[in-house]
Amino acid sequence: VQLQASGGGLVQAGGSLRLSCAASGRTFSRWTMGWFRQAPGKEREFVAAISWGAGRTFYADSVKGRFTISRDNAKNTVYLQMNALKPEDTAAYYCAADPPPSGSMWSIHDYEYWGQGTLVTVSS
Repeated sequence: VQLQASGGGLVQAGGSLRLSCAASGRTFSRWTMGWFRQAPGKEREFVAAISWGAGRTFYADSVKGRFTISRDNAKNTVYLQMNALKPEDTAAYYCAADPPPSGSMWSIHDYEYWGQGTLVTVSS
């Protein structure tokens, strides 16, 4: 299983970015997919997750109402639309996959496969 994240960049506060994560693997549609982020000097933290059938989504309080996670199982891709970005959103963003049976969706320990990260920088 390989995960390839892309879409990071430099954006001004209040702006938007869309991250993508392309996954290999024939059973992608059965995985819970998540996004995590890690700022310099801080631990990796949960951002958002989506269940295999996209019936459930879960967000960290810090991004609720600004970020939207979605998936296209036909393209083996999960997205993170980030709006109203703030300087504190600056971090490396990682996508991750949790094969079935799925865990809590929000715990870093439930995710087995990780992408390489894409850097998001929000300037004030």
